[in-house]
Amino acid sequence: MANDRFVAYVSSYTRGEEEPYGISTFDVDVETGRFTAKQNVPITNSSYISISHNRKYLYSITDMGVESFKLSEDGSLTQLGGTVLINGMRGCYLSTDYRDRFLFTGGFHDGKITVLRLKKDGSVGEITDEIFHKGMGSIGENSFRPHVTCVKMTRDNKYLLAADCGTDHTHVYRFDSENGKLEEVDIIRSDQNSGPRHIKVSRDGRFVYIVQENKNAIDVYSYTDENGNPEFERIQSVSTLNEYHSSVCATSALNLSRDCRYMISSNAGDNSVVVFSIDQENGLLRKIFCLPVSGEYPKDAMLFPDNRHLVSINHESETLTFFDVDLEKGVIAMNGPAISVARPNCVIIHRIGKGKKKEDDQ
Repeated sequence: MANDRFVAYVSSYTRGEEEPYGISTFDVDVETGRFTAKQNVPITNSSYISISHNRKYLYSITDMGVESFKLSEDGSLTQLGGTVLINGMRGCYLSTDYRDRFLFTGGFHDGKITVLRLKKDGSVGEITDEIFHKGMGSIGENSFRPHVTCVKMTRDNKYLLAADCGTDHTHVYRFDSENGKLEEVDIIRSDQNSGPRHIKVSRDGRFVYIVQENKNAIDVYSYTDENGNPEFERIQSVSTLNEYHSSVCATSALNLSRDCRYMISSNAGDNSVVVFSIDQENGLLRKIFCLPVSGEYPKDAMLFPDNRHLVSINHESETLTFFDVDLEKGVIAMNGPAISVARPNCVIIHRIGKGKKKEDDQ
C-alpha cells in the first residue's frame, strides 16, 4: 500500500459559467487521509460517475446524456468525443457490464433504463435498448411513480438489477450481452415505502445489498442462478441509524471498501456515516459505528484504501470532510479542514500508475 498511488474523482452539479466544472480530480494522500486538488473538468451537472471494470475509462452523467473520458497514467481525464444523448431526461446513475461492452443509465425523473453500446476505444456508441418502468408505489413525496435510482449487473454478467425508489421494487432483467437487450424475469419487492436507492454485489457474487432510502436500512439478499432462473432471498435487514437519530432521515450512499470487507453508507438529516463489517462466509452485516460527518446531506462516503481514513461528500454544505478511522474501537476523528466543492454528488478513489494491480471491481 505504501508504494501505491491514488486519485479521487468527485462529481458535482454545476451553475452555468459561474461553476462549469462537474468533475473534480484530487491526488489522494493515503497516509494522511487527505485530498489535494489536481484537475477540474468542465461537464454539465455530473449526477454520477463510474469507472469501467478494465479501469481504463470513466463515464459520467451529463444533461440529456453521458460523456466518456480516458484515464491517463497520472489519473487525469481526457474526453472521448462529446455528449451522447440517451433519448430521455438527465440520468442519476450509470454503470458498465463486466465485459465493458455496454453502458447502462438509470433515470430518476422519467423512470427509464437506457442501454448503450461501448466502442473499442471506450467511447459511447448507439442505444441498444430502452425500458420505461411502470406502476405506482405508496402515495408520498417520491413514492408515487417510477424513479430508477441504480442499475447494476450481477457479477456473473447475467442480470441487470434496477432499483426503483418510486415503486419500491428492484427489477431483474436477463441481459443479452451480445445485442445489449434486456428481458424482465423477476422483481425483488421491498417493504412498502422503503425506497430502494443503491445496489452493491459482494465480490464473490453470492450476495446483493440494497440500501433503502426511506426505510433507513440495508437489505441483504442471497443470490443463486439455476438454469437461467435467478433467485433472491432476503436474509437480513439492518438499520443505518442509531437508536437515537434525527426525526427525518434519508439513507444515501452504499459503497464497499477496497478489500470488500466493509460496507459504508450515510444518512441525510441525521448527517451521519455508518460502517459495517461484512461476514465473508454468510454475507451478513455487523454495524461498527454510526457517527456525524460535520457536514449537511452526506450524499456519498468512502473509506480510503487503507481503511484508516474516510471522506464524506456533503451535498448541501458543499464540502468534503475527512476523518481518521479506528475500526477496532469504532470511532472517527476529523483530521483537518473541510474542502469546498460545489454541490458534490459522489466520489471514486482510483489506483494509478503503470505498476498498478488489478482493482477490486465495485
